[in-house]
Amino acid sequence: MTASLNDHASRIAALRAEHGSNSKVGMVSGNFNVVHPGHLRLLKFAADCCDILVVAVNADDRLGVLVPAHLRLENIAAISYVDYSFIIEDDLATAIDAIRPDLVVKGKEHQEFHNPERDALAVYGGKLLFSAGDAVFSSIDLIQAESERPTSNFNLKSSANYLNRHNIKGEDFSAILDRFNDLSVLVIGDLIVDEYITCDVLGLSREDPTVVVTPVLEQKFIGGAGIVASHAKGLGAKTSYLTVCGDDHEATDSQKKLEDYGVDVIIARDPSRTTTLKQRFRSAGKTLLRVSKLKQHAIDQVLQDQIFDHFKAMASNLDLLIFSDFNYGVLPQSLVNRISAYCLEKRIPMVADSQSSSQIGNIARFEKMLLLKPTEIEARLAIQDHDIGLVAVAEALAHKCQPEHILLTLGAEGTLIQTTHPDNSKWMTDRLPALCSSPKDPAGAGDAMLVSASLALASGASIWEAAYIGSVASGCQVATVGNRPLSVDEIRHELGVL
Repeated sequence: MTASLNDHASRIAALRAEHGSNSKVGMVSGNFNVVHPGHLRLLKFAADCCDILVVAVNADDRLGVLVPAHLRLENIAAISYVDYSFIIEDDLATAIDAIRPDLVVKGKEHQEFHNPERDALAVYGGKLLFSAGDAVFSSIDLIQAESERPTSNFNLKSSANYLNRHNIKGEDFSAILDRFNDLSVLVIGDLIVDEYITCDVLGLSREDPTVVVTPVLEQKFIGGAGIVASHAKGLGAKTSYLTVCGDDHEATDSQKKLEDYGVDVIIARDPSRTTTLKQRFRSAGKTLLRVSKLKQHAIDQVLQDQIFDHFKAMASNLDLLIFSDFNYGVLPQSLVNRISAYCLEKRIPMVADSQSSSQIGNIARFEKMLLLKPTEIEARLAIQDHDIGLVAVAEALAHKCQPEHILLTLGAEGTLIQTTHPDNSKWMTDRLPALCSSPKDPAGAGDAMLVSASLALASGASIWEAAYIGSVASGCQVATVGNRPLSVDEIRHELGVL
């Protein structure tokens, strides 16, 4: 049954209530036989002028209509700027009176003609705006396609030589992934919000040789240890996440998103810090500038005690603890030592990643882990040697902090795997090439590898099997822009074990 105008007005009123009492509703109407760039520019302009964009698609009996209304409505509803759309059976003035938009937007070509919307808006103080349709706006949907997960596959390569060397078969992967559902995992570490601001380039400034851009689309993703926890949940494990962050809307919004992902979230609020926000300004698939808003001081003893108490309350049911450290003060050494000592006593497997910025950070401070996952630079910082070969780097790091396994990530060169020989007499080493040949965004690759390889190890996989699963997960992550939780079905598809 077709919804009435009152039904549409009620739904739009509910949207306004969700956005807050001061939110603005904008409205655009038209035939929209074929959605072309002019429409997209008009809708982008309207969306920038309001909080909620409503589009009324004219019914089939209107002048100039060529395509059935339900098809035109589908096209409009699929456009990312549009918050609500409907087929308008009534005249436009009646619809405006029922919906009471704060503004109505039309193309500037209508400015010199009679506009019946003006009288309807004047009754309650609404405004009529005209868009010039400037060509500085890209299609939002083309931009968003860059960050969408592929619907079929990620076109990852495989490494038959590696699989043959270690006698790994597809059915081995299937059994390992099945066991992810039995795991209970706790992730501890920094919450980071990654914001991608996609821009159109306007040109060079006339005052100085500076590139001038205008933002087109802003997207926020959960990052840091938050995405590690989200990956773990997406891969099937029962997942809890423990962190410290600011008492701000970024933390509140992130908590809701994490809970929507199914993660059990415990946040200790620290009013002395803001939640870490990393902004990337991008254009034409390239990052122009990165801006980080963060605090790096260590949390105080009161917060450390809170984190440790929360950890102890969950420890009895844990199969795996993941330290995801970004060296912004959430995991001071004293807290790491307390948690590690407790885990070693209770035989809870631990894994760690400690991402370093410049000369800050030391992954070797995480001792006796089941797995460490440093980059080459992070490993060299930990051992303070920038000259020796890669295998020697991994061995030196192993001697320093005694992990069972190391995945030394090398970017486009893949991953160096270092593990103890079964008789503990020596180290064994192998290299796995990068499986994604056309990465779009390297951010989050290490997080995806860490969590997937760790879950595999906790499920009884060998380090060779775990490293391969981690490389597949990393390849899936870098094939899109921005962090989104992995799913076990994606990994199965790329491993060919669906």
